[in-house]
Amino acid sequence: MKSALLDRLLADRSAKVPVALVTELGAGRQALVHDQGSPLGDLALDEVQVAEVRQALQRDETGILEAGGGKLFAQVHNPPPRLLLVGAVHISQALAPMASMAGYGVSVIDPRRAFATDERFPGIDMRGDWPDEAMAALKPDRRTAVVTLTHDPKLDDPALQAALRSPAFYIGALGSKRTHAARLQRLAAVGFTEADFARIHGPVGLSIGALSPAELAISVLGQITAVRRGA
Repeated sequence: MKSALLDRLLADRSAKVPVALVTELGAGRQALVHDQGSPLGDLALDEVQVAEVRQALQRDETGILEAGGGKLFAQVHNPPPRLLLVGAVHISQALAPMASMAGYGVSVIDPRRAFATDERFPGIDMRGDWPDEAMAALKPDRRTAVVTLTHDPKLDDPALQAALRSPAFYIGALGSKRTHAARLQRLAAVGFTEADFARIHGPVGLSIGALSPAELAISVLGQITAVRRGA
């Protein structure tokens, strides 16, 4: 690999920028492909090949490219997906470690310090600022899932508004159908539309008859996984 290409790859990985290293298996020419922009390097790729590499980035799949006639190998370098949990509640206590085991970088957002303690969430990134401030700092991207769990509009609504303005791949909100209907009315009052509402999974989680916090956490992580994998 040429030094300039290696330096860019290392810089992208350090900055947690999704990138794929594409290698021509015969001649050894290489290119870096990002979500946007033209490929970098001495390997020329056509539009079909670039599109397939970007699909591999979205799927987190390293392997041979069909569009390259079996001669191109794409090595995907994606940052870990993230899960932003609004509310240091019992479901979060179960969901945070489960999501960490599944490879997510988890942050729990809650300004209520009586709930958001390191003792209740060992090893988890804790954010004690208000959700709108935390979301502005964390900047949800297309590899981010956001779940609101507090039942408190003062905490959940600002987080949902920030999530809807972002490319987050999953947005979920805890609450009954009645609670969710009231939530959508509040969001509509500040300018959000039916298209926005379709992005919110509410009530959150798969319908598996979950009752306990741990079971609810399983249903939420299952739904996030299904959305991420296109199942």
